[in-house]
Amino acid sequence: MEKITFKPEGGEAAVDFYVLEQTTIGGVNYILVTDAEEGEDGEAYILRAFSGVDEHEQVYRMVEDDAELAAIADVFENMLDDTDLV
Repeated sequence: MEKITFKPEGGEAAVDFYVLEQTTIGGVNYILVTDAEEGEDGEAYILRAFSGVDEHEQVYRMVEDDAELAAIADVFENMLDDTDLV
C-alpha cells in the first residue's frame, strides 16, 4: 500500500494517508485513501485531483458534494469487491 503525505494549507501538521485505489472518471482523477496502515481499521476518504501550482505538483481535496461522493464511492466499491464504503 502506497503511503502519501498531505500538507494542509494554513500551516497545519502534515497527514499521512495510504492509497487503497485510484480511478479516473470524466478526465478527473480520484483516489481512495485511508488513515490506517494495512490490516488496521481506519477512516476512508475520497479525494479529487485539482491542478497544482506547476505540472509536477498534484493537489487533492476531499470530495464534499454528496451526489459526486455517492457516485465515486459506488465506483470504488465495485473496484474493491470485499469492501463496503459507508
